[in-house]
Amino acid sequence: MATRWSVTIDCAQPAKLAAFWALALGYAERLAPDGFGSWEEWFVRHGIPEDEWDEGAYLSDSDGVGPDISFMRVPERKVAKNRLHLDVQVGGGRETPWEERWPRVQAAVRRLTAAGATVVGEESLDGRPDHMVMADPEGNEFCLL
Repeated sequence: MATRWSVTIDCAQPAKLAAFWALALGYAERLAPDGFGSWEEWFVRHGIPEDEWDEGAYLSDSDGVGPDISFMRVPERKVAKNRLHLDVQVGGGRETPWEERWPRVQAAVRRLTAAGATVVGEESLDGRPDHMVMADPEGNEFCLL
């Protein structure tokens, strides 16, 4: 039996970065835990000081398939290349014919750059574009394929 897991991204602005990744992945803000009408109720119940309520943001896959993603405020900035990154298969992944996949990747590049991402580079395979290396608004690298 597999173990449930989630991803945590350290960042400077959790809510802003969560909004970007919600757009990129089609995720939504994670609902408050059972028995609570809001995250604020949960914070109060557990004695979290109000000045810490914006220390994190939480997303989940509405379909319940993908892992949850947490965004946690940290004081230090990103200074090196990621050792782990997401491959966001906006084009359907490499099993999708290139003629279908690549226009979808290009459309996602336009949509995500408009939302604050930057293009790091285009990678080729067998003489044609294969995937785009991008960075989110805080510089975390990911690939679109």
